[in-house]
Amino acid sequence: MTIKLYCFGESGHSYKAALALELAGIAWEPVFVDFFHGEARSDVYRTQINAMGECPVMIDGDVQLSQSAVIQEYLSETYGKFGGVTKPEHREILRWQLWDNHKLSSFAGICRFLMNFLPEEKRPAEVIAFYQGRLRDAYDILNKHLAGRDWIVAERLTNADLTCCAYLFYPEPFGFDRAAWPNIDRWLSNIQAAPGWKHPYDLMTPAFGRTK
Repeated sequence: MTIKLYCFGESGHSYKAALALELAGIAWEPVFVDFFHGEARSDVYRTQINAMGECPVMIDGDVQLSQSAVIQEYLSETYGKFGGVTKPEHREILRWQLWDNHKLSSFAGICRFLMNFLPEEKRPAEVIAFYQGRLRDAYDILNKHLAGRDWIVAERLTNADLTCCAYLFYPEPFGFDRAAWPNIDRWLSNIQAAPGWKHPYDLMTPAFGRTK
């Protein structure tokens, strides 16, 4: 049975789950959610798909899950991909997933939205500057951790990498320049070299301009 992933191209959190599915070689298909026109906040979506009104949502037979880290954990448990081999390794992967969701993806997602998806006259310069400052600290932490490492945890691609990389592949400007962070740049190139890697807008069609 083909897994369904409710997602949209601009969603970095959706990309975390979509990339895990794609690189694991699991049969899946995207189900487009018209997020920017309010579909995820509709009564139908909140009742039938996700009461939290968010993407991604994965459906695998009778299993229906939301939150990218939960989906990644399920894929690791069910299909044996990208998880920890030992308990300490598993905990280290989880540590980076939690860090990313609090310190990297959350700020990157908000900053990118404010800079690119709001009308120019409504973009709050001081708020954007604040988020970019927090992001620079996150980039510095990740860049230092990756010194002498190919991957965030262990000697292979794991959910830690698939989580932390998600927003860093998007083309819209939000204050991230790969060249300024050489260890991150090298690590992102490692991920891009993984068989089956696809850019988020190739893996999940962007919402704007897409027709159903």
